[in-house]
Amino acid sequence: MTTSDANTRSDARFFVLIPCAGQGSRAGTAKAKQYHLIDGLPMVRHTVEAFRALADTFAAVWVVISPSDGDFLDVFPEFNRGNEVLLVGGGATRAATVLNGLKAMLEQQPGGADLNDWVLVHDAARCLVTPEQVRALINECRNDAVGGLLAQKLPDTLKTERDGRVASTVDRSDKWLAQTPQMFRIGALIDALQQAGDAVTDESSAMEAAGLSPRLVNGSAQNFKVTYPEDFALAEAIFERRRK
Repeated sequence: MTTSDANTRSDARFFVLIPCAGQGSRAGTAKAKQYHLIDGLPMVRHTVEAFRALADTFAAVWVVISPSDGDFLDVFPEFNRGNEVLLVGGGATRAATVLNGLKAMLEQQPGGADLNDWVLVHDAARCLVTPEQVRALINECRNDAVGGLLAQKLPDTLKTERDGRVASTVDRSDKWLAQTPQMFRIGALIDALQQAGDAVTDESSAMEAAGLSPRLVNGSAQNFKVTYPEDFALAEAIFERRRK
């Protein structure tokens, strides 16, 4: 199915896919970082709750974990019911995990996804995403020929490096920081990931490699990926401020 063929369909559904199979070694946590507590809850719990707040929008919310994961069902004993699906199918890379999840969506019976349906892929470690941001992405991209992603204009001066020293300053006027969710037709994304291989670090990169130009939708600086030890304190402070 081509992109133009897909866009002739007006009954496409929306699915969510959250790859949750990484370990997050840079975070310095005792267990996989997605289970580290932030504001009293495991990080991935915050992530999932943002999509649960829009449950009526989605045909299903999928989470893909590693076969060695012994924590997810402790955090979500109620998961895998209703329109929530847990897949023990994490791959060696993020791209492989996402691809495994997409293929399983198509194969699920009953209620499996269609090639024409949309999928929103979201990092488990972007726990500060809001339902409003997710809704904005859907509204901007649901009639787009390609799909798109949340992103933020680069706010800082950007340098290149050589041997530990500045080599040059890069024009930042057309530079964006990619975020998630990233929203594409399931069939087109599967094709793009299969062609691009495991080296791509986000879905947009795979679509770009296929010659497509995803739409950039303004996100928020708060929708950052918790990666380093100091990020946990920042996320904690943001949640505390939101409560107030």
